[in-house]
Amino acid sequence: MIIYVNDFKKDNISDTQAINDAIKYCNQNGGGTIYFSANCTYRAGMIRLLDNVELYFESNAILKASDNILDFSEDKNLNIQSISAPTFENCDYNGQPDKFFIYANNAKNIKISGCGIIDGNEEIFYGKVSKWHIDGFFYPRVPLIYFENCENVCISDITLQRSAFWTTHLVGCRNVIINNIKILNNLKLANCDGIDPDHCQNVVIKNCYIEAADDCIVFKTTSIGKAYGECRDIEVSGCTLISTSAAIKFGTESVSDFKNIYIHDCNILKSNRGIAFMLRDEGSISNIRFENINIDTRRFSHIYWWGKGEPICITAVKRIKDGKLGNIKDIYFKNIKMDCESPIFIYGYDDSKISDLKFVDLKMNLNNKTNYQKDIYDLRPCEEYQIITMPMSIIKIFNANNIEFDNFSYSVDENIKSYIQKEFDINNSKNINLK
Repeated sequence: MIIYVNDFKKDNISDTQAINDAIKYCNQNGGGTIYFSANCTYRAGMIRLLDNVELYFESNAILKASDNILDFSEDKNLNIQSISAPTFENCDYNGQPDKFFIYANNAKNIKISGCGIIDGNEEIFYGKVSKWHIDGFFYPRVPLIYFENCENVCISDITLQRSAFWTTHLVGCRNVIINNIKILNNLKLANCDGIDPDHCQNVVIKNCYIEAADDCIVFKTTSIGKAYGECRDIEVSGCTLISTSAAIKFGTESVSDFKNIYIHDCNILKSNRGIAFMLRDEGSISNIRFENINIDTRRFSHIYWWGKGEPICITAVKRIKDGKLGNIKDIYFKNIKMDCESPIFIYGYDDSKISDLKFVDLKMNLNNKTNYQKDIYDLRPCEEYQIITMPMSIIKIFNANNIEFDNFSYSVDENIKSYIQKEFDINNSKNINLK
């Protein structure tokens, strides 16, 4: 079945109702494709996608989020939790928003595609604005796409832009393909991740271009989705990523395990961090493989964004004092090229939490790209010691075991040599092999 949203638009009918009516009609009649017409702009609040329905955007079709925050809840429940502290200091989140733009729950065979645009209307969510950073005035805000417990999901070719929160949050979803999409978010607006597979299985993300603040592709296991189990069996390839935090990240929400994830043939450009493991909860991370990655990092600000220009940052520290903490092990890196402003940084809570890391064919150039302080290291969020001051190195390792660097080469630009006191700084760690 092929139908057009415009066929459901009548006098005194909002775009929101027309789109939802078209989805219901299509679903009740065996499924099919709903077209957003070329060169048309639609304004809508919450849209609920149902089984066997595809939303297809013709050329220059635009779906833009409503100006009225009440429109993002079916029961018109405002329930805004205003923030009292900036989210770079406190952004604990169980993973469950209560307001939505494009939403699906327990759906099968759903798809968003085409060559149009979905726009999150970011400005209506602004809070405090500074030169380097924009916070929202409440938290959590409205994700652009939120799918929970869905199966056979495809998002392809579309442009997603100006999201006010996590752009594509998939919770407990299975058999997902995200292909050839663009995510173009404001690099100042906090918490606007690109793609968040959360407790998801069997996911392919390929050929995507993402500009995002905070993280571009971030694997999570949030507390609200714990019943969905592990985040596993995922492949990422052919992506170009620009991030004010980490281009590729695991965590910080990590209540369940992450395993069997393969990331390859990607370019990370102008990011505050390249690849980050930020284990803070009881889940563990294992059997993760990176190959053929180019990483270019540079600092975005002094304090606002987590990270200090590290190409690879692997940390396992407790979120709260009495919290449980899993482990990171069996991580493999091959053919990684790095031009960066900070060292490779590995930091464990104790020497049992990070182990069995292998780095093969790494090339690293350390380069002073900004005027920000060079001798600081960022563990946020954690129970204590969030910002550590110590001299720069090429590699820093604390409380980790069984780490091998095979064919590791590096160079240091003249503009940063004076900051380095010890090239390889290894502390309370065993079986570290550098060659």
